[in-house]
Amino acid sequence: MLINSLISGARALLLPALLFTVGLASAQTEPVKVEAAWVRATVPGQQGTGAFMNLTAPDGGRLVGVSSPVAGVAELHEMKMEGEVMRMRAISALDLPAGKTVQLKPGSYHLMLMDLKRPLAKDSTVPVTLRFQNAKGVESKLELILPVATASPAAAASAKTPAAPAKMDHKH
Repeated sequence: MLINSLISGARALLLPALLFTVGLASAQTEPVKVEAAWVRATVPGQQGTGAFMNLTAPDGGRLVGVSSPVAGVAELHEMKMEGEVMRMRAISALDLPAGKTVQLKPGSYHLMLMDLKRPLAKDSTVPVTLRFQNAKGVESKLELILPVATASPAAAASAKTPAAPAKMDHKH
């Protein structure tokens, strides 16, 4: 009897909390879509690598942080030409314009995983957490499991697909 009473009391407390949580979730903006995500494989002794992906925020926002248990340090980075020299630097945030895809790719914006705790072998996976901030300043997290590869999944797929033969207009 006491157990039934406790269960009923717990239900009475949990149901409003659950409804409140569902209400909050529906009031939030759409989540950021992540596509073509991957982490570059490393060799033993290598202390850093990059992670790449395409991000689309339907309602806009900013990527404000990254973390991974395989790295002592994880940062957002930008590579750009300054004069005739390519420079890489950490950035505090990356704007995600509403509905526009932002590419994180080699030689441009990317995630940098440094002070690696182990080599990242091809065909393994790496957990990565992205932190976003919407236009109202509300933060959210997105937990991902990224494949480790030596090249982008799109590049690897196109390398496996033979090129179509060129149309020849040869007459004898």
